[in-house]
Amino acid sequence: MRIDILTLFPGIFSGFLGESIPKIAVEKGAVDVFLHDIRDWSANRHGKVDDRPFGGGPGMVMACQSLVDAVEAVRDMAADPGRLVFLTPEGRPFLQAVAREYARDERLILVCGRYEGFDERVFEILRPERLSLGDFVLSGGEVAAMTVADAVIRLLPGVLGSPESAPADSFSGCILDHPHYTQPPEYRGLAVPEVLRGGNHAKIAAWRLEQALERTRRFRPDLLDPPE
Repeated sequence: MRIDILTLFPGIFSGFLGESIPKIAVEKGAVDVFLHDIRDWSANRHGKVDDRPFGGGPGMVMACQSLVDAVEAVRDMAADPGRLVFLTPEGRPFLQAVAREYARDERLILVCGRYEGFDERVFEILRPERLSLGDFVLSGGEVAAMTVADAVIRLLPGVLGSPESAPADSFSGCILDHPHYTQPPEYRGLAVPEVLRGGNHAKIAAWRLEQALERTRRFRPDLLDPPE
């Protein structure tokens, strides 16, 4: 898979791509990640990519020219134009089902917003998808892009150490994951449930399902009874 990320702050991604699962995925050849500085396409000699909003108001707006030129140039860097996604508050919510959808693509292009957002004409020209992490405010789309990339990358074949890891995660089956335990068998008077130490895999599976449902009822009951 190829992931292109367009941003005003490519340096933010160095730690993310140099550690843990993303680094392993790149080393295994499961994904190639390319960072693109939107300022490289600015027609302004000072690299300016924003301006004051028409009609007045606070803040700055990311301008059309640099964004459109950047996206069009990046799209042309590979034969597959890819799925174009803008990280923006008005987008559809990012859920595990969306991560699975993106993981089936050959190429994903993520565009990170900043300031007060994008000039609306960018959407009219490029016709991207709009995606949001949730109803809260971030300083920019970079953290959102890392979240999306991480959720997608870990679903790619061969990335995780065990092929069973991703399907067992919370939300993969619309419920939360079951509790986990490791050594030692007892710590500060708290013991690992006996069923997990008995070796009966059928009983373990039943216990884990029961616990997963109980956790979901306790912490996220909305997952069991979603609104119509």
